[in-house]
Amino acid sequence: MSTTSMRTTTLGAVGLAVAGTLALTGCKNGNEELAPAPPSGSASAGAVSPSATAPSEAGSPSATTGGSEAPAGANGTAKSGQTFKIGEAAEMPFSYGNNKGGQIALTVTAIEQGDPADLEPLKLGDKVKGMIPYYIRYSVKNTGTTDLSYSSVTQIKGLLGDGTEAQRVSVIGKFEKCANESLPKGFTNGRTQTSCALALAPSAQTKVTAAEYWGNPYSYPNKGLVWK
Repeated sequence: MSTTSMRTTTLGAVGLAVAGTLALTGCKNGNEELAPAPPSGSASAGAVSPSATAPSEAGSPSATTGGSEAPAGANGTAKSGQTFKIGEAAEMPFSYGNNKGGQIALTVTAIEQGDPADLEPLKLGDKVKGMIPYYIRYSVKNTGTTDLSYSSVTQIKGLLGDGTEAQRVSVIGKFEKCANESLPKGFTNGRTQTSCALALAPSAQTKVTAAEYWGNPYSYPNKGLVWK
């Protein structure tokens, strides 16, 4: 569902991905198709998603679904549509590329309001005029037995106060305010990494108040996991 990671040493093209993107890709499983090769020391960056305007299908808290929910198993697996408090961990199955059968604890640790000036290095110009950046900080802990080296956990988006999806930005290159990199080599049981997702509120009067994970098995038609 999300695009494959790319490696580059400079800040490259930047794209604005709006709420409708998920409607165009909601049929896939929510995790990247292929695990990238081990990095060669260059800077980490995400790929660019195009703009779209169709309504989102993939998991706002108010979405209706016809699919089966992810069950809450004996190991405490989070249920589809479950809501957590900021700082609370959600246990879930996780696979990425050849790294199958993993288990992670995902925690949204903070939703921080930034300054519009933060976006200047991204050179988005009028596309983000009047918008306010928010940084969704989260951590990923390997709680299973699968080595998740070089996997990516990127299916995090912001939600506005009315439950609709905030605009998302995918960056090629390094954005110091909101670093988002693949899990490192040797990401085995007990290892933890922090990461960040960038979301934009349309104005200073509207805030990003929640975050949602919409990766497999919480992708459409199931509901995502929400932190607020």
